[in-house]
Amino acid sequence: MTSYPAAPAGVPSGERRRPASHWTDWGKWLALISMSVDHVTRFALPAAWPLGWASDTVGRVAFPLFAAMVAWHALFDTRNPWRYARRIVMIGLVAQLPYMLMPRVLSMPVLNVCFTLALGLIVGSALLRLAQQPPRTLAMQIAAMLMVLFACMLALLFEDLFHVRLEYGWTGVLLIPVFMLVLHLAARADGLQRLLILPATGLLALVAWPLNIVPISQWIALMTCLLVTGLALGGAQHVPALPRRFVMPRVLWLGWYPGHLALIALWVVLSGR
Repeated sequence: MTSYPAAPAGVPSGERRRPASHWTDWGKWLALISMSVDHVTRFALPAAWPLGWASDTVGRVAFPLFAAMVAWHALFDTRNPWRYARRIVMIGLVAQLPYMLMPRVLSMPVLNVCFTLALGLIVGSALLRLAQQPPRTLAMQIAAMLMVLFACMLALLFEDLFHVRLEYGWTGVLLIPVFMLVLHLAARADGLQRLLILPATGLLALVAWPLNIVPISQWIALMTCLLVTGLALGGAQHVPALPRRFVMPRVLWLGWYPGHLALIALWVVLSGR
C-alpha cells in the first residue's frame, strides 16, 4: 500500500498529513478470516453445532473493516475511486451466483456485500468531490447535490421495484460515506477543527450500531470502527509493516470472496442443506 510522504515546508499541516496505509495489509487478512468464519459457521456447518457465537463475535469484524478499508483507500490510496468501485462491482458479479445458493431467511434476492461497498464508495466519493471542488454558483451547487440525492432515490426505487435487497441494507451503504468523513477530518483537520471529529465519530457510531442485532455483535462492530478512527488520528504510523512474504497476493485478495463462496455453495448443494 502507498504511504504518502509529508508535503514540503510551507504547506499547511492539515494538507501535510497522509496516514500510512500499510496497516491495511494486516486488515486484509483479518477481514477475510472474519468473513470466512462467519460464512462457514452460518452456511456450511450443521445447525446442531453450537458455533453461532463465532459468527456473532469473530464474524462481526469483517463488514466494518471492509467498509473502513474501502473508505481509507478511496481517500488516501487511489486517484480514481470510480474505477475502484467498478472493480468491486466486478467481484460482486462473479460472487453473486454462489452467494444466491446460500440458505436464506428472506424469500427475495439479496445482492452481496460487494454491491453495498461499491454503492457506498460511489456516494462517498461524489459527496467528497462536491466538498473539495464545489460548483461555482449556488444554483450549480444545488443541482449537484440534487443529482447525488436523485441517484440514491433511484437505487431505492430499484430495490422496491425488483424486490432486491442489499446485504447490510442502506445502513451499510451509509457507513462508507460517514467513514470517509471521519477519516478525512482525522487526517486533515487542524486546531479547533479537530473538535469536529467528535460529532463525526458519534455519527459513525450511530450508523455502525444498527448493522447487527445481537448486542455483542453491535459492540464489536463499533469497536472496529473506533479502532480505524484511531489509526487515522495517528495510530497508523505506529503499525509495523507486514513482512513482504506475508503480504496478501493481489489475486488472492480479489479472488477470496467469490472463491470461498463457491466452495461453500458446492458443499451446501452436495450436502442438501
